[in-house]
Amino acid sequence: MGGRLEGRTAIVTGGATGIGLAISRRLLSEDARVVVAALAQDDLKAAFEELSGVGRHRPAGFVGDLAAPGTASELLRTACTEFGQVDILVNNAGGGVIRPTLEHTEESLRATIDNNLWTTLRCILAVLPHMVERRYGRIVNIGAESVRNGLTDHAIYNAAKGGVHGMTSGLAREFAESGITVNTVAPSYVETPELRHAQSSGALPQRLACVIERAVELIPMGRPGGVDDIAGAVAYLASQEAAFVTGQVISINGGSSMG
Repeated sequence: MGGRLEGRTAIVTGGATGIGLAISRRLLSEDARVVVAALAQDDLKAAFEELSGVGRHRPAGFVGDLAAPGTASELLRTACTEFGQVDILVNNAGGGVIRPTLEHTEESLRATIDNNLWTTLRCILAVLPHMVERRYGRIVNIGAESVRNGLTDHAIYNAAKGGVHGMTSGLAREFAESGITVNTVAPSYVETPELRHAQSSGALPQRLACVIERAVELIPMGRPGGVDDIAGAVAYLASQEAAFVTGQVISINGGSSMG
């Protein structure tokens, strides 16, 4: 018997590292066919090594800057060439410049908005016509708990992720009758392997270490989230079990905000 995503094809942006890699692994384990989109070829190569043997299907790969015009359309073409269709789009690509607001530069402002909002918007615009034509789709965005709790030094990052949260309900309502659901998973602080390594090696700047400490203090469970916590929520929203769930921002946060 196949997994609950057997027969479905998923694109996972930022799918070669951190939370994205965990999502790629989880969807593969549910027997989805997965296109792992990465920013760097070296990251994609390492991800393929780690994902070897997971699930019933070998992943396909794509490398490109999804904030740039046209790249998302190339990603869609790659997915359709490899697997014939796209059923699930996971907009995980992101990463902001976390610093006090008045220390941002034009470059850091642009990078934060590009990486988090434009990547998501361009991928959605590229994939939506394909999903509308097929009258099926699951779009899962990765947002941020900091949009709700106002985490230290996150104002500009929250502007970008807040845009992702904001368009979720509008898209969900607009495309509900096309068989497409749109939801956002909003994690609190998640201890990725990359962050764990930076902390243990002493490479993490003290200012960011303080931000992380504050983020954990806000979590009643007293610990950061794990990448698999986020991947599990994404797999649920991508599945048939969530067919009646749309327009939601679902916080995976250990209780750091409630209600």
